[in-house]
This record gives sequence, structure tokens and C-alpha cells, in this order.
Amino acid sequence: METILLVIIIAFAATLFRSTFGFGEALIAVPLLSLFLPMSTAVPLAVMMSILVAVVILVQDHSKVHLRSAKWLILFAIIGIPFGLALLFYGPDDIIKVILGAVIIIYSLYTLLAKNTFRLEKDSTLWLFICGFLSGVFGGAYGVNGPPLVVYGNIRSWDAQHFRATLQAYFLVAGIISMIGYVWNGMIRTEVLLDFAYAVPAIIPAIFLGRYLNKCIKGDSFYKYVYMGLILVGVMLIANALFFS
Repeated sequence: METILLVIIIAFAATLFRSTFGFGEALIAVPLLSLFLPMSTAVPLAVMMSILVAVVILVQDHSKVHLRSAKWLILFAIIGIPFGLALLFYGPDDIIKVILGAVIIIYSLYTLLAKNTFRLEKDSTLWLFICGFLSGVFGGAYGVNGPPLVVYGNIRSWDAQHFRATLQAYFLVAGIISMIGYVWNGMIRTEVLLDFAYAVPAIIPAIFLGRYLNKCIKGDSFYKYVYMGLILVGVMLIANALFFS
């Protein structure tokens, strides 16, 4: 019962963050779940949660998805994923996590404190490639797809609702690709499905509460909160390297 309760609490908190800001639940869910579940359970469980969140949000707000942007971000991310996997398999894991976390924190602080006036009036193939490719690299290595996507959404001046919805199209495809790999490798076992079933009653209300909070955040203040969320992601990456490895 204690394990079930912890799964429910973590699922609610991680989903609320994801539904409010559009990204980041894996960096909350996986380290916390891995404290009492094996990684072979925690990771696919987090991905199943991610897919459910993406589906529900897209059903709610599919009209707010920037389809062209999402399409190219996904395609360029697919190119970047093998490079991320190479980092995962051959790179110094903890050192790269600390460096990546530090870069995310420093960039987020710079963006929050500096006056960044660079904006794109329409989609740029170059910036779609840079941000999509890097999201694939970061995602393939450590499941941290979000930061480059935040950068693109910011320079395109997407509002909170369009940003949240567009990222879900990206995460839905990424999650399905990951699930195919987990099924192929026999990682979707009975305990994973049971834990997911326990988490669903917490995930659904968290999605709707996050949607309400997302709509309450207006104008430029949204990206201030998003970059604060990225700072949390950076801290979680560093903590994961130092304390959860």
C-alpha cells in the first residue's frame, strides 16, 4: 500500500507540472520512482504516463497545435536521437548530466535576467533543426527533450496554450517510439501495468488542474515560469547524477 500511495502522489505531482508547463514530468517522476522501484519499471511507467497525458491534452486542445512546427521538430529530433544514445552508452554518464544540468540552469537564469529581444515571426528551418536535433540528443541520452523545445517556443512567441499543446504532439510521437522499444525488449511487465493502473486516477485530475493553471498564466509571465521550471529540471539532473546513480 505504501508503494501504491507513493506512485499515486508522484504521478499527480509530475503530471501537474507537465500539464501546466507542457514538459518536465520525466525528470520529476523517474528519479523519485526509482527510489523504490527498479529503473526497468520506473522508466516505462513514466513513458506510459507521458503518452496518456499527451493524448488527453491533444483531445482537449488539438486546435492549438502548431502542426508544421511539431512535424519538423519531431523529424529533426529523430535524427538527433542516435547521437543521444551514443552519449548514453559511451559518455561519462554522471559528468554529462551535471554539465547538462548546469548549462540548463545558466541559460535559464540568463534568459530570465537578460533582455532577450530575438524573435522569429515565422518558422525557421535552421532553428527548427537546431532545437529539434538538440531535443533528440538530450532526449536520447537522458530523456530531457524539453529545454530546446522551450527555446524554440520562446523565440516564436507561442502563448501558453499553443506551447503546451504543440509540445504534446511531439511527446506523443516520442513516447510511442519509446514504448515500441520497451515492448520489443520485454520491459512492459505486469508490475508496470499495475502501477500505471494505480497512477491513472491521479493523472486525470492533474491534467485538468494543470490545464486550468496554464490558462491562468498570461503573456510573458508564462515563459518566466517555464524557465523557472527548467531550473528545477537542471537541479533534478544534477541531483540525479550525484545522488540517484
